[in-house]
Amino acid sequence: MKACLGTVALALAVSIAPAGAAGPGLSVRADGALIRAGKPYRGIGVNYFDAFSRTLKDPNDTSYDRGFRALAKRGIPFARFMCCGFWPAENRLYLNRREAYFRRLDRVVASAEFHGIGLIPSLFWHRSTVPDLVYEPCDQWGNPKSKTHEFLRTYTREVVMRYRGSRAIWGWEFGNEYNLSADLPNAATHRPPTPKRLGTPATRSARDELTRPMIRTAFAAFAREVRKHDPHRLITTGNSLPRASAWHQRAEGSWKADTPAQFAEILLGDHPNPMDAISVHVYKTPERLDGALAAAIRAKKPLFVGEFGVPGPASAENRKRFADLLGLIERSSVPLAALWVYDFARQRDWSVTASNARSYQLRAVAAANRRLRSPATTAPPRRRP
Repeated sequence: MKACLGTVALALAVSIAPAGAAGPGLSVRADGALIRAGKPYRGIGVNYFDAFSRTLKDPNDTSYDRGFRALAKRGIPFARFMCCGFWPAENRLYLNRREAYFRRLDRVVASAEFHGIGLIPSLFWHRSTVPDLVYEPCDQWGNPKSKTHEFLRTYTREVVMRYRGSRAIWGWEFGNEYNLSADLPNAATHRPPTPKRLGTPATRSARDELTRPMIRTAFAAFAREVRKHDPHRLITTGNSLPRASAWHQRAEGSWKADTPAQFAEILLGDHPNPMDAISVHVYKTPERLDGALAAAIRAKKPLFVGEFGVPGPASAENRKRFADLLGLIERSSVPLAALWVYDFARQRDWSVTASNARSYQLRAVAAANRRLRSPATTAPPRRRP
C-alpha cells in the first residue's frame, strides 16, 4: 500500500490545475441546494479529527490510510479533519520546512482520493493558534491589515491552490466553533489557554477576547480568499449552533435567552457572503435544529451539521439517544452531517471505530447513508415560509 500511495501522491501533485465553474466536491446551487456531480446531494460522514495531525507529529504514522480504507468499506462518504496543527508548536514544520509539511498533507489527501473518501479540511482549528504564531493578540482576527490576516490569506491560498484539483476535496472550512467564544459576558475567565511549552504566550489579556465583528471579519476574508482560487466548492465556518443567548450577549452583555428571530439573525450573520453553507454542531439541543434549517433555507445556504454524536458506553439508553439524534438529522432534510468522532484515542468516550464498543454508531451512519442514496431522499428540502 505504501508504494501505491507514493504513486497516487505523485499523480495528485501533477494533476492539480485551476478548477472550472464546475468540478469535484460539493457546491451550492443558486436556489441553495447542495450539489455533487451535478445532482442534489445528502450524506453523513465523520469527523476524522487527527487524520493529518497524527502524521504531522510523526511522519511514520500512516494510520489514516487504514482509517480511510475502513470508512470506504462501510460506505462512509467523507471526513472533516483538522488541516493544521492544534498548538503553535505543532505548526513549526509549516513555518520552517514548508514542502516537508505539505508532503505529509499530500499523503493524507492522496490516501483519501485512493479510497474514494471526500475531505472537508478545517484550516484554522483553534482560535488562538494563528495569532500566537505571528505574535499578535486574538483581536487581530478583526483587523484585515494584521499579520494574523496575512497568515490567513497565505495559508488559505497555498492549501486551496495545492489541492483544488483533487477529487478528494469536497469543501473548505475556516475553523472550529469560534462563535462559541464570541461576546462572552465572562470572557476574562475564558481566554485561550497558555501552555507556553506548546508555543503560546505566557499570559493573555482582554485583547485575546473575541467578539462577533472580529470573527465575522475573519470568516469573510477566508471565504473571499478561497473564492479567488476555487470558484465552486462549498465554504463554511465550522461554527456550532449559536449560544442560546448569543444575540443578547452581543447587544447587552447578558445571558438572556434569544427569540427565534434573534437566533436566526445571529446564525445568518455569522456566515457572511461569500460563505455559502451554514455550519452548526448539534449535541444536547436537537430541538434547535429545525430553526437552523429553516433559517438556512430562507438564506439559500445548505445546512452542514458539522458535528453530532452521543458519548459514553453502548448502553440501551445511549443507543436510543443516538438513534433519535441520527433519525432527526435524516428526517429533517439536512443535506450534510458528520459524526463526532472517528478513531480519536484522546477522547475515549466519543471515539468510534469499526471494532470498538461504540461501533454501533458507525453501522447506523452507514445504514443511514444507504437510505439517503435512494432517489426519494436526494431531492432539495422543501421551501418554508
